[in-house]
Amino acid sequence: QVQLAESGGGSVQAGGSLRLSCAASGYGDSRVFMGWFRQAPGKEREGVAVIWTGSGAVYYRESVKDRFTISQGNARNTVTLQMDDLKPEDTAMYYCAARPGWIGDRALIPEVYTDWGQGTQVTVSS
Repeated sequence: QVQLAESGGGSVQAGGSLRLSCAASGYGDSRVFMGWFRQAPGKEREGVAVIWTGSGAVYYRESVKDRFTISQGNARNTVTLQMDDLKPEDTAMYYCAARPGWIGDRALIPEVYTDWGQGTQVTVSS
């Protein structure tokens, strides 16, 4: 059974930093696409940053590309999202998601992911 355990998040002022972590279990030795999506009230869920745990290839939403960094942890299928220079528009519920198998340039599309965490709130005040 696949499980995604999220940690991190919280509240910060604009310009501050937060870190999110996610550990996935139940995939065995499979490589996965794994990363973070977010959903603000009244808006659709959107991809933020994803990593392919096979090669380490990363995919970023354009608006976070120079501010957020996704990386793999030492343990298999663990990822961390370092969020710097946070802006009020980054405020949302952030969800960790994962799926096995190559999806390439669909990496930031929420609908292709099969497994989701429960979410953690990120609030950025101006």
